[in-house]
Amino acid sequence: MNIANIELYVIEMSLKSPFITHLGAVRNREGIIVKIRDKDGVCGYGEGVAFSTPWYTEETVKTSMHMLTDVLIPLLQKHSIKHPEEAAALFQSIRRNHMAKAAIETALWDLYAKGQKQSLAGIIGGTREVIASGVVVATNSIKNALKEIEGYIEEGYQRIKVKINPQQDYEFLSAIRTYYPILPIMADANSAYTLKDLDRLRALDELNLMMIEQPLSPNDIIEHAALQKEIQTPICLDESIVTFEDAKNAVQMGSCQVINIKTGRVGGLTEAKRIHDYCLQHNIPVWCGGMIEFGISRAHNIALASLPGFSIPGDISASSRFWEEDIISPEVTVKNGVIRVPDGSGIGFSINQKRLKETTIFKKEFLF
Repeated sequence: MNIANIELYVIEMSLKSPFITHLGAVRNREGIIVKIRDKDGVCGYGEGVAFSTPWYTEETVKTSMHMLTDVLIPLLQKHSIKHPEEAAALFQSIRRNHMAKAAIETALWDLYAKGQKQSLAGIIGGTREVIASGVVVATNSIKNALKEIEGYIEEGYQRIKVKINPQQDYEFLSAIRTYYPILPIMADANSAYTLKDLDRLRALDELNLMMIEQPLSPNDIIEHAALQKEIQTPICLDESIVTFEDAKNAVQMGSCQVINIKTGRVGGLTEAKRIHDYCLQHNIPVWCGGMIEFGISRAHNIALASLPGFSIPGDISASSRFWEEDIISPEVTVKNGVIRVPDGSGIGFSINQKRLKETTIFKKEFLF
């Protein structure tokens, strides 16, 4: 992989409507776009999915830019690589900072697939021509939630995820279940509960939820195992799984029955594939989580979700879910509840250069 230069873009867009959880509301989204050009002029693209503030993980756009600028890109300048997996191994000398690592590692995967004239999905072992699409409802109004769900069902989404917390759980979900008795629904707690809330969580069993995602601490595996023994609803782990070792330990301890895999959270496609392969071997269903992404990360998620173990509809919605205009062309669309997996080389989408330029607030180039 003869890298000629790397360009970093910090971009910013306003969401079409606020994304509300108990941790706060996201109205504007900053993100990092990584463009890697090789000496033949081929370009690979990745996306850094850290938020502006550390509400989801400790990483932010600013810390990711520091890691990319001062640590990760200099490492690539000193060490030539032939395959993206070598970059993942090279970055192991740096602790955590998974989203910064993923931003550049995914760009390398796109570049590598294009160099091989293969689709990204195909080159990582994807087997699906289409993937099932789910969507997230993040509001504190039952009226708004029901209205949103009605629209999403009309658009064909195959499952609905609802954000919950101790002030908005049973009654909120029960109202939705009353209107939609057979709709596939899952709940996402974003670590809003403790074991003292056992009765509240146990009450959700009667609502026939697909799963409850990350009810307890984002750093916990042990207490989730205790909770899973006390409730019937399957637990899905998200924030607790940031490495392959986390996933292995959680499965062996019985901490969950499902795992959400996010490429950015685990440090890239290489680690995401390892977690997927392990879960497939141990009959643990996985699905692909979302991070309010722009189109480049969405495209990488589509490729990841084409792997055989992704048996549950993920948080991969249409570009129009969040954005008036995305930075990829064509934009991601959902038809009859599914998204087509591109068969073109790399991520299978081109970059809308006009839109990228309009949304860029900072740019930096590194020569090799």
